[in-house]
Amino acid sequence: MARVDVVMPKMGESITEGTVIAWHKQVGDAIEQDETILEIGTDKVDTDVPSPSAGKLAEILVAEGDTVDVGTVIAVIESDVDATVDATPAAPTPAPEQPAAAPVPQPEQPAAAPAPSPSSSPGVATGVMTDVVMPKMGESIMEGTIIGWAKQIGDAVDLDETLLEIATDKVDTEVPSPAAGTLAEILAGEGETVDVGTVIARISSGSGGGQPASTNGTPAPAPEAPPAAQPVQQPAQQVPTAAPQHGGGDGAARAGEPVPRLDDDGRFYSPLVRSIAQKEGVSVSELRSIQGSGREGRVTKKDLMSYMDARGAGGVQVAAPQAAPAPATAAAPAGALTSTLSDDGRVEIVEMDRMRKIIAGHMVASKQTSAHVTSFAEVDVTNLVRLRQEQKQAFQEREGVKLTYTPFFVKAAVDALREHPLLNSSIDGDKILMKKDFHVGIAVAIGKTGLVVPVIRSAGHKNIAGLARDASILAERARAKQLQPDDLQGGTFTVTNIGSLGSIMGTPIILQPQVAILATGAIKKRAVVVEDPDLGDIIAVRSMMYVSLSYDHRLIDGAMAASYLHHFTQNVQGFTEGIEL
Repeated sequence: MARVDVVMPKMGESITEGTVIAWHKQVGDAIEQDETILEIGTDKVDTDVPSPSAGKLAEILVAEGDTVDVGTVIAVIESDVDATVDATPAAPTPAPEQPAAAPVPQPEQPAAAPAPSPSSSPGVATGVMTDVVMPKMGESIMEGTIIGWAKQIGDAVDLDETLLEIATDKVDTEVPSPAAGTLAEILAGEGETVDVGTVIARISSGSGGGQPASTNGTPAPAPEAPPAAQPVQQPAQQVPTAAPQHGGGDGAARAGEPVPRLDDDGRFYSPLVRSIAQKEGVSVSELRSIQGSGREGRVTKKDLMSYMDARGAGGVQVAAPQAAPAPATAAAPAGALTSTLSDDGRVEIVEMDRMRKIIAGHMVASKQTSAHVTSFAEVDVTNLVRLRQEQKQAFQEREGVKLTYTPFFVKAAVDALREHPLLNSSIDGDKILMKKDFHVGIAVAIGKTGLVVPVIRSAGHKNIAGLARDASILAERARAKQLQPDDLQGGTFTVTNIGSLGSIMGTPIILQPQVAILATGAIKKRAVVVEDPDLGDIIAVRSMMYVSLSYDHRLIDGAMAASYLHHFTQNVQGFTEGIEL
């Protein structure tokens, strides 16, 4: 039988990836041509994907909830055609080539599948090796540095479980496992910098014979036993769906509430943990009670399964699952700062972590580059506070994100930039580069350890709802260490809401190569003098906020800064009750 690849389809010119929402067919199910086999989603549209061929669903390579690039093989169908084909219309042309060398090319086709990370999960067959490569973190990023390994050789690894943490000159991020199995080899040590695409580890998705083949024989062993591999591949695909049944009782029959990727308390849950928790009916509050044994205390599949065992054995016994995370206390300090004491024991010497070193370097460089000046203004945000209070509940129900003050400030800042284009520019020697697009950076605090500034692209084309969604997504990804370097590049202006942290006002440092940064302070109620048309000057309680603009005095003068702040103030005070968001 021929193997027909089902690939993630391209849903538009600007769409480069898609998310598997749900599989309508399972491994072993019969499929008719053009019958719906799964549903996918992009940031533009959700749609059904029809089967490119009649046959039987042999492999599912991408789990529900996973996001993969367009063109990635996401499933394999066994068809009665005599050749391996692709799920695209032009693919059948290679079909005549296969029968000519059937004994050799057919084994080579399955061998090629484990190479990309999305197709390596079916390698639960004996001895299948999956390469873990240094991922490409952005168009301009060509290498990455390994900060630390979350797993060691011989450790069991779940699909999508964090393997290691890497860093570029823009961002730190965690790398998930492309397959379930055992970590067989680590080919790059902590602190090493390697090129994008370099194999940095190998995972053995089978038992026994897979590990000896890890040095050179990755492609060879897999195709030598296709008949043996296929019966094993079907249960391998069922691992994620079988896991929820582990809890016993009626857990699998009751679907739980959706679990967020990033909880309100800052805890991150992997796609696998979220899927199992929802199918088993494990609530978010229950997840919070589980002491995770993963990196930085994250809940792993093992922790969740232990919790469900205890729950099914006689109620929720938190003590039982907490016993497993004993290594968590040992693993938690991995992200902590290392310190020593001075000779007299009176001074603690703390080594800067990588993020702090990068921030320190950027701040000093900015001060050495730009002639910093800061101007201040006061804004009456009483109407904005009432507007947000009036619409925040309906907004969250409609848009799926919380309505914060940040999108209003970004909108007001961009509208003021239209009147003051020099603030949306940069300096190159003795030339002024005036930017036509408004790419606004928003400062996001990462706990108490530092901050990053992801960029809302084309902010000038977005309304409040669009800005709120983008800001929420970027903040969530920043705190979960899932930002890409491209998310941090190309900003033309920055807004930092220092008021969200309680600061009344501040003098922020310009983010190079920009020429200005706006800081909004905490909103405080106080008595102010208000001019009433009928009563004249009266004292009233109003919600007030200070706003500061730091700017490069090489280009921006005080008069222009004051004018910009005036326009920003007017824009913010223009947000009144009853406005449609």
